[in-house]
Amino acid sequence: MSAIKTIHTLRYLKSSQIRGQLYNRLRPVWERPARFFEMPHGRLEDCRWRAERSILAPGTQPNSQEEARAGQLSFLNRSEDIGWPPTDWQVPELPKLWQYNLHYFEWLWALDFESVREALLDWIERHGLARGRVGWEPYPVSLRLMNWCGVCFGKFRRETEEDTDFLRQLWRSLFLQAQWLSRHLETHLLGNHLLENGAALAFVGSCFSGKAGQRWLSKGLEILSAEVPEQVLPDGMHFERSPMYHLRVAYLLRLLLNTGNEELRSLLERPFVQMRRALEDLCHPDGGIALLNDSAFSIANDPGDLLGPRSALEPSPWALPDAGYYGYRGADGSYIICDAGSIGPDYIPGHAHGDIFSFELSLKGQRVIVDSGVYDYVPGEMRRYCRSTRAHNTVEIDGQDQCEFWGAFRVARRGYPRDVRWEPSSSGFRLSGWHDAYRRLPGRPTHHRSILWDGSSGLEVRDQVKARRPVTAVARLHLHPVCRIMRMRERDALVEYPGGSMRIAFTGQGELSREDSRYCPEFGREVPNVALAFTSDGEDSETAFTIASS
Repeated sequence: MSAIKTIHTLRYLKSSQIRGQLYNRLRPVWERPARFFEMPHGRLEDCRWRAERSILAPGTQPNSQEEARAGQLSFLNRSEDIGWPPTDWQVPELPKLWQYNLHYFEWLWALDFESVREALLDWIERHGLARGRVGWEPYPVSLRLMNWCGVCFGKFRRETEEDTDFLRQLWRSLFLQAQWLSRHLETHLLGNHLLENGAALAFVGSCFSGKAGQRWLSKGLEILSAEVPEQVLPDGMHFERSPMYHLRVAYLLRLLLNTGNEELRSLLERPFVQMRRALEDLCHPDGGIALLNDSAFSIANDPGDLLGPRSALEPSPWALPDAGYYGYRGADGSYIICDAGSIGPDYIPGHAHGDIFSFELSLKGQRVIVDSGVYDYVPGEMRRYCRSTRAHNTVEIDGQDQCEFWGAFRVARRGYPRDVRWEPSSSGFRLSGWHDAYRRLPGRPTHHRSILWDGSSGLEVRDQVKARRPVTAVARLHLHPVCRIMRMRERDALVEYPGGSMRIAFTGQGELSREDSRYCPEFGREVPNVALAFTSDGEDSETAFTIASS
């Protein structure tokens, strides 16, 4: 890591993030977790659940009662034998994100009450507050608070309240966790992390009576009042531009609305409606989200959980201009989503990919041109690949990414779309613009792209790369793994997919080739696929391709 790259990363951060980073690193010098653990834990009488509405379980549950009781838990497509209750709640040999999922306790929703009781009492006894314990980091504390409360006071409220001994121990732990979280907000990260912190405090604070509950609610409302207006863009999209995180934030807003708290309702009802509306545009005909930026299936809730029963949408173009997402939905099962937006908020681009002017495409209800998806958050070759420009349906110049990605979440120099123009029509749209992401390279190249979609004729994409010296530009199209190249010639390919076929034809001075690629629709899942690559050279190259059903 060079000093220049560090400077280009730090210069985008908010001053509050920098202060938060310094405080977060220095706090262990004076903080004594053991003393905090011994603090008074409030009155049991205050543990009175006030929310009356049903609580929607979070995410997609890969675990069952039988598997959990047998000691087998699966997260991120990785199953581990950790015993029942887990032999050790701290498992340093496993990836950090796997351990996080263990401590989120979303798997509680699959268990009966006796198993829930056993697991929670074991965690309370053997994973107490201590420095270095992953379960006490603010993010897993936030999710765990919501899941413990949702399961114990939502799904099993009667059983919990009748078991006085369990209720007493549960309340003491919930009290300490909420107090700890309120003093360890993730101001050094901001974004969805701080929003989760605020949502957790507002949730437990609105659902429990007493002075402690009011303190948590007030802190949660303070965070949400500042973060929701910023994080939910005017078009309804979450500002990190990830459909997966958009789903998660929409779930949080629904969860908070279901508490029945009037302050939360007045703050969140309109943003939730906006997010639901945007969610409709982010879904392919198969009902799943587009896998733009850090997105994957089987993490957040199914879109249908939040959208409810859906009637057929009218064929039409659509736009989320604040996010930079544009597309079209056809009556024949066609769908396209194009990314002509910035990579995300400058001070928190950790979930961004090198995908300016990329797109995804479905024909006859089947995904045919896909995004890379996202692998694990562990720094490594696959994480780097999934974020890279090479893994997206746009133009790569001189083998470089549009942004300087490093580590698992860092971005140094990055580019911005320019002069984006959106022209919708009854049968399609034209989207055009250029970006300056490659101006940091020798020759200061720029990429201009025009995307034309017509419901009757298909897709036409035109690319122009301008530079002050010859550069090599590669336009790629990543095929869904179900697609098969039946014939490939010098400038075109015939591709079959379930239910149909398409012809992809290239024009301009260049060479068409086939590349091995990788599709990562879920965490920890890597599926081989194929990409078509059209390579051109020069100071001013113009190429194009068309995709049409055949």
